[in-house]
Amino acid sequence: MKICAVIPARFASTRFPGKPLALIAGKPLIERVWRRAMQAKKIDEVVIATDDPRIASVAEEFGAQVVMTSVRCKTGTDRLAEVARTMKSGSDAFINVQGDEPLISPVLIDRLAGALRKNISLHAVTAAYPLVLADDSDNPNIVKVVRDKNGNALYFSRSPVPFNRTKKPCVYLKHIGIYGYRREFLLKCSAWPRGILEKIEELEQLRILENGYSLHVVMSPSDSFGVDVPADIKKIEQLLRRPRK
Repeated sequence: MKICAVIPARFASTRFPGKPLALIAGKPLIERVWRRAMQAKKIDEVVIATDDPRIASVAEEFGAQVVMTSVRCKTGTDRLAEVARTMKSGSDAFINVQGDEPLISPVLIDRLAGALRKNISLHAVTAAYPLVLADDSDNPNIVKVVRDKNGNALYFSRSPVPFNRTKKPCVYLKHIGIYGYRREFLLKCSAWPRGILEKIEELEQLRILENGYSLHVVMSPSDSFGVDVPADIKKIEQLLRRPRK
């Protein structure tokens, strides 16, 4: 089974235009993501998918394989599906590595790849990590997930789920936005229209659940830290000084 990690990257961003090329401790954000993905041991190839020649040029300079995608791609999943349709390498599965997470764990990427290889019944897989701060359960910018006994997602929400009516200690799971898909399923789900719950929560992953399919959730070995606004760069640079898994 051949697995390809894809890093979608776009130049346009409402909160941070040109984000993939922003320097973090002297290196472009997209390069740091790529180098982390390249450390994964269960991935056969890593590509950067972009519609912007500026990102493509920089990526090629540091040695990355680049796939140019359409400007019409609205989401990372759309870009991933276009890569799956056009690449000639014959990959059986694709892992969507967020292009704004320079500290993404290579171990986590391997866990997603391992889950797809181990269980042929899995259509798609994602990740979660226990919330460190209880107050974050009320933060709508931090997506929560609840799982069934088999580790499959029951629901994703910006609200605190489960609702803790008893007020007893409760562990909330933070959704980590990395996804792995089998090729056929990726092409199928990328063609589905947006679902009602997806529109309400503005969470693309709910489309899979709304169409009656399972989304398996593996546990991440570490928390996730992304770059959303320019101020996040200093935070990431501080975290880079710490040992990472």
